[in-house]
Amino acid sequence: MRKVLAISLNTFRETVRDKILYTLLVFAFAMIGSAAILIRISVRAEVRILQDLGLTAISIIGVLMATFLGITLVYKEVDRRTIFTIISKPVHRYQFVLGKYLGLLTTLLVSVAAMALGLLLLSRALVSEWTWLLLPAVWLTYVELAVITALATLFSSFTTPALSATFTLSLFLIGRLSGDLVAFLAKASSAAVRAFALGTYYVLPNLHLFNGRGTVALGRFPDPRWVVGATAYGMLYIAFVLSAAVFIFQRRDFK
Repeated sequence: MRKVLAISLNTFRETVRDKILYTLLVFAFAMIGSAAILIRISVRAEVRILQDLGLTAISIIGVLMATFLGITLVYKEVDRRTIFTIISKPVHRYQFVLGKYLGLLTTLLVSVAAMALGLLLLSRALVSEWTWLLLPAVWLTYVELAVITALATLFSSFTTPALSATFTLSLFLIGRLSGDLVAFLAKASSAAVRAFALGTYYVLPNLHLFNGRGTVALGRFPDPRWVVGATAYGMLYIAFVLSAAVFIFQRRDFK
């Protein structure tokens, strides 16, 4: 465990020095700040606009962070040949993968917390109230980002950054639309197609489960059972994906 924490701390230090992180954070705060302009031209929809735009900004920028930082987690070490130094030490490959993943997860936690704090402060300044019901939605967004990061780590363990980004973003889009896709294919006349749709639904990530913006927009606090259930699903899916990443990485031959 100590080795995993050491690798994760080193990864956290590397990612916080990455210029793309601060570029994306600037875009996030710009998107959240633009709510101030939209609120001025809205009629009795100030809180909804602020919440929708703020949560959307956190989600989009978070996904870009998880993808473009995650796809280089393992590949960068291989490309620089520093992987040989690491695996020559008494460090198991699974410890290396888990350490890299936890390091990026910590970076995302700090980034999401900073964006959420900015959104809360802007809410307080513009509409004179603390929108605490945003916090469960922000947490669900973070769990979704943890799933995306696990997928990026998986693809980074065996392919190039370009392909990793393509695969990760594709699964993100499919995961957001998985429910609609299954509902559409379930109407097919072929039993084989319906079985394939159901199997695809359970294998691919159901990211729609982490979307709490609709509930927040209605001014309702998300159901705690939903939040706990979605969190449990996310953890199980992350464990499955990281297990696959470790399995592949342990059998990879570095030359």
